[in-house]
Amino acid sequence: MKYYKIFQYAYLVFAVLFLYDAFTKWGNNTTGAYLSLGLAALAVFMFFFRRKFSKKFDNRDNSK
Repeated sequence: MKYYKIFQYAYLVFAVLFLYDAFTKWGNNTTGAYLSLGLAALAVFMFFFRRKFSKKFDNRDNSK
């Protein structure tokens, strides 16, 4: 397994950690919770972006 495939799943791990952080901060400081929710959304977006990009890269290598 190549390393870039492992690192794309790290974005999902970070998204879960940011969601946990947002829910723990929700009662005390909603500004920090919104920031954590935004970072979680960004991490999920990066996971799908990297997955699409890696599939495109693999298809290009297999066509040669």
